[in-house]
Amino acid sequence: MRRNLAARLGVWSAHHRKTAVLGWLVFVVLATVIGGASGTVTASDEEMGVGDSGRAAEILKDAGIDEPAGELVMVGARTADGWRDAAADLSKALDATGEVRGLKAPLSSEDGKEALLRFEIKGASDDAVDHVKPVLDAVAKARADGEARGISVYQFGDASSEKELSDLLADDLKKAEFTAVPLALGILLIAFGAVVAALLPVGLALTACVAAFGLLSLASHQLHLFETTYSVMFLMGLAVGVDYCLFYLRRERDERAAGRDAETALRIAAATSGRAVLVSGLTVMVAMAGMFLSGLLLFKGFAVATILVVCVAMLGSVTVLPALLAWLGDRIDAGRIPFLNRRAKKGAHASGGLAGKVLRPVLARPKFFAVGATVLLLALAAPALGMKTEQLGLEKQFGSDAPLSVAYQEITDEFPGGPAPARVVVTADDIGAQPVRDALDALTRKAGDGAELTVHKAAGVAEIAVPLPGTGTDAEAKKALHELRDDTVPAAFDGLDVEAYVGGDLASSEDFGDQLGKGIVPVFAFITAVTFLLMLFSFRSVVIAVTSIALNLLSVGAAYGVMTAVFQHGWGAELIGSEKVGAVENWMPLFVLVVLFGLSMDYHVFVVSRIRESRDRGMDNRSAIREGIMRTAGAVTGAAVIMVAVFAVFGTLSMQDMQQMGVGLGVAVLLDATVVRMILLPSLMTLLGERNWHTPRYLRWLPKISHEDAEPTARPHSHNPPVPSAR
Repeated sequence: MRRNLAARLGVWSAHHRKTAVLGWLVFVVLATVIGGASGTVTASDEEMGVGDSGRAAEILKDAGIDEPAGELVMVGARTADGWRDAAADLSKALDATGEVRGLKAPLSSEDGKEALLRFEIKGASDDAVDHVKPVLDAVAKARADGEARGISVYQFGDASSEKELSDLLADDLKKAEFTAVPLALGILLIAFGAVVAALLPVGLALTACVAAFGLLSLASHQLHLFETTYSVMFLMGLAVGVDYCLFYLRRERDERAAGRDAETALRIAAATSGRAVLVSGLTVMVAMAGMFLSGLLLFKGFAVATILVVCVAMLGSVTVLPALLAWLGDRIDAGRIPFLNRRAKKGAHASGGLAGKVLRPVLARPKFFAVGATVLLLALAAPALGMKTEQLGLEKQFGSDAPLSVAYQEITDEFPGGPAPARVVVTADDIGAQPVRDALDALTRKAGDGAELTVHKAAGVAEIAVPLPGTGTDAEAKKALHELRDDTVPAAFDGLDVEAYVGGDLASSEDFGDQLGKGIVPVFAFITAVTFLLMLFSFRSVVIAVTSIALNLLSVGAAYGVMTAVFQHGWGAELIGSEKVGAVENWMPLFVLVVLFGLSMDYHVFVVSRIRESRDRGMDNRSAIREGIMRTAGAVTGAAVIMVAVFAVFGTLSMQDMQQMGVGLGVAVLLDATVVRMILLPSLMTLLGERNWHTPRYLRWLPKISHEDAEPTARPHSHNPPVPSAR
């Protein structure tokens, strides 16, 4: 029988162990060193924009106008004008830092008990985060000095919030690394009962992540990245890296436990689980490529990051892993943990005790269980019908009790629209022409108190900062923004040869959401088509391909429903240390859709391949389903527990979007590995019967890919196994 690609890679790696292992190490070191030396390029505000807000930012950038990083500090007192001495002292301290420019006189609130200090951080806005520390220290000292006198001090601005965000992301990523890795290692210890066997998947997954980090740094010079991209890469890399190794290693150990010699066991694992890893990895990467169709830089960065880390993890699993297994031989069981090792050995090749108990009634009453599982998933998905999405501002991202969120809320309560005004950007051939200048002045007056006009005559550009009512992000602010865009600005420049666009934080959020709405259709069409074609090519069955998509959609729908219930409605949010925010992060549904379509293939390809393998050996449909699911139950359970554990860690991080991502993906994987794979898949395949494996006449030209590997008579175990030949 002609070996498939995975089998050939496995045999070659086992025969050239030193070359495979050293080649992997050299690759990881080079990728890390070169990537680290090149540095990472993050996306600027101008690159993030789309729609009218993106055009406004582009006009300013083309004109060489850098929007300075503005900061606001509110000083409050118990009595009217009681803030004056504290504000004067703070103003002097801010000037003394040497990092502040354009400090304006204090702006008093309506009741006179609060004053707002407005200023900018010196230097380019992209570098402001590097210069804001002395300012933060000066404000912190003023806050501490004023507490005894009943003076309150709150700060919010571009540089301070960006620094807080960067520091928080760094801390969260470190927390994820130091929590998720030990969790994965502990689960693998329980699964395998041996230290070496547990360390191998974790070690390969971590080296894959490290190498991918370096490659992503290089890629960032062509495609600039968001700061959250590295967190997403680590999340995906650790999850799929451990899973791929687990599938491969579990099959090799099962074959050894069944009496195969090392050569045969490794070859069978390469030909079966190795092939499933290749198909799964390819499916994940192609699905992730669908994010390029969103038209958003955020998703393009996610696509590059996930494709890189999945590709590296996949290649490591089918090359360096078999080389290490061939080198270790029976030493893979070194560091045995007595109680856990007995449990692992008992379950390694058993027919699947728990799986057998679950499958018995499922296969006996497939219609009942198929309907029941579908109803359960649809019930979990029901809250998603009322899902609201928005670009969560920093005040929601950090949580209502976070100092930055408290500061934002306090400032917006007293000075509405202050932290995030709309910005009208106007460009004309002659921005100083009297009709244009009259229109600018009239619009500034109509915008009300707090509106500020800035004219860059040499660049032919003017800006008007327009405070928005409410919190600057709520329904009242959105209504005002739409009026500004649809009525006020067009009317102000009617008949004039100018271009006018409305930007700002809220405008950017609205435009981002609009682009997401346009992008989700082509992305969804792409990933469903790709999933269908890959499954069709792998199994030569239209039924298998269609049911794969249907099962994926049920898992995604359930994840949407849980995310909506927890984060929009607040049901059980306190259990994970989160809170009700009234909406789901607007990029989350598309991201979860793409990732789950990819990740679910891990289990689906692995399980269906094993079912097809049994079917190819002559078993009837029902027996093949039972055999395939029972043989894969242990690996799927272990892989799912690891993925859920990793995602759960992200569900406990500080950032709201990381929490939503962790909960959404964790719930979906848990349901996918239990309700879908153990109940819905076997019951549905049982009901479909022989139609599962029918290849229509018009598709019989597709190449027939074997899902089995010849199993020669088992040979006795040997401590030092022979090296497989590279036939």
